[in-house]
Amino acid sequence: MAFSSTVTARGALAGAVAATVWAVQQPLDQKLFGVPYDDCELLGTAVTRGRWSGPLGWAMHAANGALFGALYANVAPRVPLPSWARGPAAGMAEHVATWPGTALVPALHPAGSEMPKLWGSGPALAQATWRHLLFGTVLGELERRLNAEPEAEPVAFEAVVSTNGHGSLQNATMVGFVEPTE
Repeated sequence: MAFSSTVTARGALAGAVAATVWAVQQPLDQKLFGVPYDDCELLGTAVTRGRWSGPLGWAMHAANGALFGALYANVAPRVPLPSWARGPAAGMAEHVATWPGTALVPALHPAGSEMPKLWGSGPALAQATWRHLLFGTVLGELERRLNAEPEAEPVAFEAVVSTNGHGSLQNATMVGFVEPTE
């Protein structure tokens, strides 16, 4: 599979924007679902604690989105789904693949004991499903628009030209038969 650097870069941009939309809306979905879980906090506190964990977590979240978007932009055109469904499907596939890892957060994450319980929580699963669906939808639509094929210019035919290459129908019907001369 050949990767285009332009397609890849545009996909990375779409992924970074989609991850940022996800992160910006987290305070709203935390209230809606009643789960104080923050993906940026999970990422940042895995690397450091203190004042830099927040900004680092945001940067890591955007970078993850960019990486996912770059890959998505090169794979999505080959997926046999309508273009509008590819992004949400990719977001949900990533969700299904990563959600089981939440069972390991309490034991393996440096701040695991401070994180809300995710594995086995219906509201946390619903929240994560919403986030991945939002991410995939924004990613898919933005990437599709950024990497859209340029529209072909309509071909204008003059009145004397037909699409079959034999001239206009009017000219063809005006041709008379010439009677043979003896």
